[in-house]
Amino acid sequence: MNDLISYLSTLDRVLVRNPLSDWLVAVAVALAIVLVVFAVQRLLIRWLSNWQRPKATKMDPALINAVESTKLWLIVFVALYFGSQYLELGKKTALILDRIVTAAVLLQVGMWLGAILDFWVATSRVRAEQHDVGTATSLSALNFIGKLLLWMVMLLFILDNLGINVTALVASLGIGGIAVALAVQNILGDLFASLSIVVDKPFVIGDAMAVDGFSGTVEHVGLKTTRLRADTGEQLIFSNSDLLKARLRNYKRMYERRVVMMVDVEFATPVDVVETIPGMLRDIVASQEKTRVDRAHLKALVGGAYQFELVYWMIDPDYGLYMNTRQQVLLTIVRRFEADGIRFLFPYSGSSRELLAAVAQLSVQATHQLGSGSEAPEGKR
Repeated sequence: MNDLISYLSTLDRVLVRNPLSDWLVAVAVALAIVLVVFAVQRLLIRWLSNWQRPKATKMDPALINAVESTKLWLIVFVALYFGSQYLELGKKTALILDRIVTAAVLLQVGMWLGAILDFWVATSRVRAEQHDVGTATSLSALNFIGKLLLWMVMLLFILDNLGINVTALVASLGIGGIAVALAVQNILGDLFASLSIVVDKPFVIGDAMAVDGFSGTVEHVGLKTTRLRADTGEQLIFSNSDLLKARLRNYKRMYERRVVMMVDVEFATPVDVVETIPGMLRDIVASQEKTRVDRAHLKALVGGAYQFELVYWMIDPDYGLYMNTRQQVLLTIVRRFEADGIRFLFPYSGSSRELLAAVAQLSVQATHQLGSGSEAPEGKR
């Protein structure tokens, strides 16, 4: 009995303007709030994760992200505030505690909104990559800008809550921002170049392109740099501002591929046969799939040869298909020329004097054939 009386008398002792019993009540209230918030957080996550429950919505994953971003160390400040309501505190102490709690609440709200923004960007990016890769590229920059604006607003609210003149601060930041912008103009140039890439979309993630003799596939468009996976396997990193100044070749946006081929035939070839070669070349290309013949002509008489130019279009720009078709066209030309006795002009390996003599002889033969229209002997074809 004496121990109980002694204990109760101890609770009546005053500690910092408040009886010890009030301090215990305040701590108990604060601890209870923290435990309740922790339990509710776990229950909400478990409940929202149950997709088979009634009234499940597409917003549930976003709410899960927001609930998971709840920080208990910020809830502690809120719990202490409610616990302090059972205590007699001085005006100055109450004001400081009120400002700390307001700042904690604003930070937690910012984290909730940031988590929802992250979820929206992530889900939108997944959908965009299936339909519009350009939108997926834009979302990365929009996420950064959105978070930057969010935390700037939260910072201004917190500073205003702490009694700082926000109007004067914004004005001073504007002046200081000019000085900072001059000091980091290269970084800001890359940042604005990144925004230009997002808005104008000269390329997006997944595009195959060539820059200054380097070629690769775009992997990432960042705030300062753009990264490509080179055709040889290594990663190429370009500054965004330098990238926009360069001349880019975006192969991903090629709808058709134009192909130009030169065929050199010996001067010894009869003129009647020469006249048939353009039509032969057109027929060879027309027999291939996904091709459209543009033209085939005798372009010039150079280097002791009839030079023919063949131009056609690949309707499908796929590079593998282009190379397969080009190979088939060349093989067919070789077979047709061999069947008709038409010879290609090969590089001459003799001396310069012998080369000039050979060219002169071929020119005389060609002139004679053009004048008489007679067919050259079999051995001259």
